[in-house]
Amino acid sequence: MNNPFLWPDTTTLQAGRLWIGGCDTTALAEEYGTPLYLFDETTLRATMRAYRKAFAAAYPAECRIHYASKAFLNTAVAQIAAQESLGLDVVSAAELLTAQRAGLAAEHVHVHGNAKTADELLRALEYGVGAIVIDNRDEIARLAALTASRSTVQAVLLRIAPNVTGDTHAHISTGATDAKFGLPLDTLDAAVEQVLAAPGLRLIGLHAHIGSQLFEPEDLAEAVAVLVAQAARIRARYGVVIGEISPGGGLGVPYTADTPPADLGRYARTLAATLVEQCRVHGLTPLPRLTIEPGRSIVARAGVALYRVVARKPGYYLHIDGGMADNIRPALYGARYTALLANRAADPAGPPIHVAGRYCESGDVLLRDAPLGHAEPGDLLAVATSGAYTLSMASNYNLTPRPAVLLLTNGVARLIQRRETEADLLARDLWL
Repeated sequence: MNNPFLWPDTTTLQAGRLWIGGCDTTALAEEYGTPLYLFDETTLRATMRAYRKAFAAAYPAECRIHYASKAFLNTAVAQIAAQESLGLDVVSAAELLTAQRAGLAAEHVHVHGNAKTADELLRALEYGVGAIVIDNRDEIARLAALTASRSTVQAVLLRIAPNVTGDTHAHISTGATDAKFGLPLDTLDAAVEQVLAAPGLRLIGLHAHIGSQLFEPEDLAEAVAVLVAQAARIRARYGVVIGEISPGGGLGVPYTADTPPADLGRYARTLAATLVEQCRVHGLTPLPRLTIEPGRSIVARAGVALYRVVARKPGYYLHIDGGMADNIRPALYGARYTALLANRAADPAGPPIHVAGRYCESGDVLLRDAPLGHAEPGDLLAVATSGAYTLSMASNYNLTPRPAVLLLTNGVARLIQRRETEADLLARDLWL
């Protein structure tokens, strides 16, 4: 198959049809309907294991891999993460509930977010999460009040804005001083003092995340150097040992053939070597725990979206039964994808054509200039690398139900998220 690094590991063509995880995608579309999201369990687990192996080989001290659930989360994915010895990063109360439902050990859960509500913080405390990653000083005040009368002390990390920006789209760049996330460096001391003054809080680490879709690990290494320098300064000024350093996640994945895959081994070696060297330079011993937070790079390639071609505007568009409500990325920041006709996957490419979604926006174009074979209404479109930031950002625009999700393993398809129904959508409405 062309461009195998864009499709799940188990992808094959059989009799001109696309198969994933030992399953005929055309048959799955007939049975479960479209739009339909498919996740290959083999690819998902292999990527998680590759992360663990790469960092175990690169870093001589403790390293934790936390799956960034914002990329895509449901109970089954959280269960797989737990089975593969990954922790979980959550942002909302429902993501925290999903982690609990999946049986993740509380100490392997970190809570993120720039605007955590008091209820979310309280639920995190009650669950006993391993750490809360604090984003701003107002959050410290809320946490100090919530923990003042508790018998257990809550571990926290401070998220800083390291003023390091990676080569990525502005919408997914998060490391600048004026980004919405993190404490500016000139406010870090005040935040440290605020945490130290709260008897219910214990400062264990520093965190940063400079953005997503990054392919050059040197950008991330620069953030590591800032984190270590700040850890050394905090130790010298306050006598506090920073035992955990987290440079976040952000490793990119290719969506089209013109982007080579990121080198996970190089990524791990670069971050680990930088952390070891910077700790040597600043005299920090023992080496801190390194926490990595991959999301997209774990789940993106495992996912494939299936749509039905509904109509055509010859020479211009194919119209499909999904689009921006289940995948906002092309409309939001011009993301590109690779696709083929799942039921006629061996057909030669035809003239480039745009693939438009069904929603009432001119910007609802899923693919532009896609070199697909000649498509007719009823054909199936498979879109590769659809596992990340698609369903996690899905909406009910035009009151359309969200798609079903299948987990494919060795010829068996398991429904891990049912299709939303019209009754689900209307259940929230009340009569006048």
